[in-house]
Amino acid sequence: MALTNDDIRRAAERLNQAEKTRKQVRQISLDHPSITIEDAYAIQQAWIEIKLAEGRTIKGHKIGLTSKAMQSALGIDEPDSGVLLDDMFFADGGVVPTDRFIGTRVEAELAFIMKQRLGGPGCTLFDVLNATDFVVPALEILDTRIERVDPATKSTRKIFDTIADNAANAGIVLGGRPIRPLQADLRWIGALCYRNGQLEETGLAAGVLNHPATSMAWLVNKIAPLGLALEPGQVVLSGSFIRPIEARKGDTIQADYGPYGTVSCYFG
Repeated sequence: MALTNDDIRRAAERLNQAEKTRKQVRQISLDHPSITIEDAYAIQQAWIEIKLAEGRTIKGHKIGLTSKAMQSALGIDEPDSGVLLDDMFFADGGVVPTDRFIGTRVEAELAFIMKQRLGGPGCTLFDVLNATDFVVPALEILDTRIERVDPATKSTRKIFDTIADNAANAGIVLGGRPIRPLQADLRWIGALCYRNGQLEETGLAAGVLNHPATSMAWLVNKIAPLGLALEPGQVVLSGSFIRPIEARKGDTIQADYGPYGTVSCYFG
């Protein structure tokens, strides 16, 4: 790790303040050019610890950057992950308060609801399916507390910035029809994604590492060295299979999963 404990703590405090004030901070990768992936996750963890101290509770995890195209664009060869907290969950068909966020975008994915504890190393797709209670359509609400483009250098965010920023996670909406993990070939579950009635994006869950349970297994093995595992009842977003849709105040976002139902929210 290239950053000191003080560097990590200060970066986490800046992110926490940025979220509260809705004022983005400069890219951490510009302030610390030698930052590593391990540093970025340490910042994320320090930020989560601040939130836990403020009364939040952990409800699950999210997995991002699961498509080969996104990984190639960022020069990485694996996904990233973040933490879901209790205040990130919004009701299906409900209102998402835009004044809480900076610049929201929405992705469609499948959420896994865990039935039993699942740990690594050596976790496989089959272990994931056996340990999962339900799979349900979901929307992930993204936000960024770090500037996407630096005004001075025009430098764009790096993977280190995204990871430190809790993998850009801000909210989650669960909807649709819960299914058992072996009830359907999860690869072929697709979604038609609308903004204000206009079709914006479509995709298949196979876009997530060929099978969303594969990304789940990646997460389990990734957090195992930290002494962590997926716990019963936790919700895990397995990764988006569409391009993010910009969502502004007054927008309604709906994802139609066909026989697996719909999930939607209104940005008020």
